[in-house]
Formats: sequence, C-alpha cells, structure tokens
Amino acid sequence: MFLLKMRIFRVLEFAALSLIAYGLLFRAIAQVPIAAPQTSAAQTPPEPYDRAIFQKTIPSDQLRFLNQFAGQPSYDLFRDKQFRKLMKNFVPDCMYHYGSDMSLEDSIEKVFTKSDDPVLVRDGRYVLLSGEKGPYLGGRGFLWIDMQEGIGLGGFYFHPTNGEPTPSLTVFSKQIREKIVTLSQLPPAFEDDMIQWVAAVRVPPITTRYFIGGLNKRILLQHDEDYCRPAVGYPPPPQDVCERMTADAADVDVTAAYYLDQIHNATNGTAWMIGQDQLAWIQMRDDTCRVGPDPLRCRIRVSRERTSVIIHRGPAGPATHPPHR
Repeated sequence: MFLLKMRIFRVLEFAALSLIAYGLLFRAIAQVPIAAPQTSAAQTPPEPYDRAIFQKTIPSDQLRFLNQFAGQPSYDLFRDKQFRKLMKNFVPDCMYHYGSDMSLEDSIEKVFTKSDDPVLVRDGRYVLLSGEKGPYLGGRGFLWIDMQEGIGLGGFYFHPTNGEPTPSLTVFSKQIREKIVTLSQLPPAFEDDMIQWVAAVRVPPITTRYFIGGLNKRILLQHDEDYCRPAVGYPPPPQDVCERMTADAADVDVTAAYYLDQIHNATNGTAWMIGQDQLAWIQMRDDTCRVGPDPLRCRIRVSRERTSVIIHRGPAGPATHPPHR
C-alpha cells in the first residue's frame, strides 16, 4: 500500500510540473481524473491493433507464473530465472549505447538492479515492471507483457551524450520485424500503460522516440498522436496549446529521422554534426512558414513531409489518432 501511495504521489507531482510546462492543456485535464476507471477484460472487448506484425508470440501457459509476482519488487521478477529465459522471446539481441556500448539486455539490467517498484498486473492480463535505478544519464526502463496474447514489449529512457537527440525513449520488441512501426500499430493497452509509466518516472510528455525490433535496426517511432482530438472522457484541449504540442512533436521527429539516417539505423550509432542539407532545409522551412497565414500548421506540415522523405515513406505522414489516457 505504501508503494502504491508513493507512485500515485509521483504521478500527481509530475502532472503539476507538466501543468507549468503546458499551461491550459493540463489545466483542463486536471479537472478530470488522471486515468479513466479500469474495467475487466471480460467486460471490455479487445481494442484493435496490428496483430499481424507480432511474430512468435509466447504461449499463455508459459506466462501464468507472472501472476504470483503481482505487488512484489520489480527486481525480484527481473532476476527470476524463468523470467530471464522469457525475456529472450522479446528483448532484441543487439548492441545499445547507454553511456558506452553494451547489449540492450545489459542496459536494462542496470536500471532494474535493486528496483523496488511494484510489479503491476492489470485486468489479470497486463504485466508491467519498472526500473529507475540507472547509475548514470537518468536511465530508467520498463517491461510489459500481455499474458493473453503472448506479446512482450519494453522501453528504455536516458539522456544520451554521444551526439544523438536527447533525451530519448526507445521502445522495443523482438517479436516485430517491420521496417516501419507506428505507435498506433501497438496494443492500445500498451500505450495506456506506457503513458502512465512516463508520468510516474517523469519522462517528458514529448520526447524523441525510437523502436528496435527483430531486425536489430533502430527506426523512428513517430508521434502519430493527434493532440487536438479529445480523448473519451476528457475535455477538448485548447487549440493553440495542442497545436504547439503537435508542432513540438513534429520537430522532434524530423530531428530524430535525420539522426537515424546519418547512422544508417544502427542500434548504437554516433553522429556529431548536422549536415548542410538539413541546415538548408531548416532555413527553408522557417522562411516559408514565417510568411504564411498559419505559421504553426505550416511548420507541422512541412516537418512531417520532411520526416516522411527521410524515412522513405512518401510525401504523407502517418494517420493520427487521439492519445490514450
């Protein structure tokens, strides 16, 4: 109970800090509960997502043992031998740069060691364990498992110092081998729990996002949320505030896409310089949008077009969806 109260306090504290940063948007959200009431899986039909992208899912009978760790410290589950074997099914076997080059699994272990954050089991189905004990660079991470579908995903956040955009959040799953992945393709329950985790551990609401899958390539996990579309049960955000958030997300994505292009999508790549082509594009975008009737929408459109060109997706950006809360 004490750990639960501490986590609720930290979520509320983070919301207060976000209120200062994002003004009227979070002032409106503060008038309603932080999270909508949870319902059981039996009462709610499964939400749609792209199941076809998940390969080699884990049989549910191999996941039942996770229930016994509910409420226990995350490190107790992380160091369990059966769980470490289970991780091989969804944690990519690749090099990662967390201060220095090491395996992604070793990076995760550094932030989970001695983590007393409780293992959360939601709806008797979704398991979340969290680690915030990174010894440097603000490292923290989480692992998430859907025991019914046999799906595993995770995330790793820190402040890189090797020339890449900072801070960054890398989402990963070895079960996905796509060359392009968007957040809307992943289970809505995962997005919901990730948002709660982001708030609890004070990750900025809009930050650079990557994805590493079974191909062992780091790709852009583009912000395809539409911050101006109200989520169910929440008041519509002020137009000027949500458009600024959308513009910030578009700026983050175009910078990350350029970085990934420089390092050829290496999972542990380093890049120190912004090329003249990108500098020229930034100047062109700013000059073009400065004289238009709606500079902010122009900036969003032009940045998304540039991101799409860099990642070879054609002229149009991804379809947007309202963020889950």
